[in-house]
Amino acid sequence: MSRSLRHGAFAATALVFSIATLSACAAGNDAQTLQVRPDNAATAVDSIKIQNLNIITQPDPETEGPAVIAATLFNDGPKREVVEKVTLPGTNATVELKPAKGKGPVVIPAGGRLIIGGKNNASAVIENGRQAGADGNVQNVAFTLSETGDIELGAAIVPATSFFEKFGPSTAPSPKPSPTPSASETGTEATGEASEGQSGSQADGTASDGSATDGTADDEAATH
Repeated sequence: MSRSLRHGAFAATALVFSIATLSACAAGNDAQTLQVRPDNAATAVDSIKIQNLNIITQPDPETEGPAVIAATLFNDGPKREVVEKVTLPGTNATVELKPAKGKGPVVIPAGGRLIIGGKNNASAVIENGRQAGADGNVQNVAFTLSETGDIELGAAIVPATSFFEKFGPSTAPSPKPSPTPSASETGTEATGEASEGQSGSQADGTASDGSATDGTADDEAATH
């Protein structure tokens, strides 16, 4: 085999090896093992990566109630990061951030990850979900981290159906109770007034009869 052919074969082998190595790397934290969906928002700033970001609303668009933010945050740095707050820029919405268990900061451990949303994970709840926007729109979400600072990216607003059902809001508002009819509406007061009116008539009648009796006695006395 000539020298040029040997060099060509070596280059092709190296290229195949490089592709295989890249494919193997893609199967790590950023691939199907973490159910990464390519149509979901993702970004990386310094040692922090944010993936699978969505705002998940009530399953019925006519229902008022809370919405939640779902995301996975990775920390490739040597120090832990605290998620100090989550906001929705440009809206009046407030986001309540809670750790997975108990009280305290919401932490992305060094070399680890933090899952927000879903059972037994940290949560970021938007009290008035409709302030985040309508389903199908995109709303910016800003994460304020203790070391990295603010990271802002757009999140799709989706209802808690299909794939997102298990990540959606765990509570929905209870229906308002029907008002109890008052006594006046049931006619109780009217009945009472009628009874009082009848009693008054009887009293007046008795008085009239008494007056008539007194008048008869006077006539008889005058006759005698």
